[in-house]
Amino acid sequence: MITNDNATLQEVVAHHVGSKAANEGLRLSAAPMSVSSDAEELLLRYFLSSFKAQEYYTLRREESNVVYGCVCAIFDRPDTLAEQSAALAKHLYEQDADGKVKGGDFFVACLKNCAVDGEALDAVGLFKAENQEPFLKLRPHDERFSISADSGISVSKPDRGCLIFNTDRENGFLVAITGSSRSAGEEQYWTDGFLNAVQRKDDFFRTQQAISLCKNFVTQRLPEAFEVTKADQADMLNKSVKFFKENDSFCLDDFAQEVIADPEAIKSFKSYKRELDCDSDEEIPEQFGISEAAVKKQARALKSVIKLDKNFHIYVHGRREYISRGYDEKTGLHFYQLFFKEEA
Repeated sequence: MITNDNATLQEVVAHHVGSKAANEGLRLSAAPMSVSSDAEELLLRYFLSSFKAQEYYTLRREESNVVYGCVCAIFDRPDTLAEQSAALAKHLYEQDADGKVKGGDFFVACLKNCAVDGEALDAVGLFKAENQEPFLKLRPHDERFSISADSGISVSKPDRGCLIFNTDRENGFLVAITGSSRSAGEEQYWTDGFLNAVQRKDDFFRTQQAISLCKNFVTQRLPEAFEVTKADQADMLNKSVKFFKENDSFCLDDFAQEVIADPEAIKSFKSYKRELDCDSDEEIPEQFGISEAAVKKQARALKSVIKLDKNFHIYVHGRREYISRGYDEKTGLHFYQLFFKEEA
């Protein structure tokens, strides 16, 4: 977990990275900014407040990875911040290949005492502000006030940002990424294109993989190989969520026995996992620690909903025995019976 209560801002350089498609170009700074104590407090809140999740990345260690090379240089020689940040701004400018990204202000900051799981670490922060907010400014003038309109950066959170912590350099550093919209387009522009980063292969990543495996097996492979109702599938998804929430570690055999239960279905599940492992660069280990943060984030992917035509959705939270399915010959329609004790 990232905590920044004791973090301090050492230096920060700002550049303007325009839209390449509009030929807006770059406006580069030659030196770090002069920052007042009041502005430093706002900048720290702006830079750091949106880093909440425990989903981490690493930079690819390739000669072509500009970010990795520049960040290494900044950690080794902090006095090169202005030079390295200009190289980063030029690299960022080149990523707008399709012309869909707004220009904006780009900050490169040196930070100290950013805590990750209780360990205080130095960090380099890369942030881009693409949207400006209008505001009104009152000024005293003789016996009255004058008012003017202007626009500036909202201090709520950056549109795109990352923290690169000075640890595990040999594996591409520990990287946290934030953004107002983590869409596929943003991933391509910021995470893949600019940062050249991949998700860190930790328990958070493995928990996400395992939850995705369970969901795909229940919703895709299981109904292909066995006669199961949507209620059966909903029940198995609920049991999967329960397993991940109630256990500290994942064991493939324990999960199969507790959630899938049927011997033939267990064989199918393990066969399905082997197929995915062969098709993927990342094999899901049979044992690992379950990440509570990943479960919280991914649990909605295991939402148990039975969709009936376009008229009804049945949300199933448990008690499979209280649901039965039938067919009405008179109407020629299928039906579900739901049994309950009290109506809320």
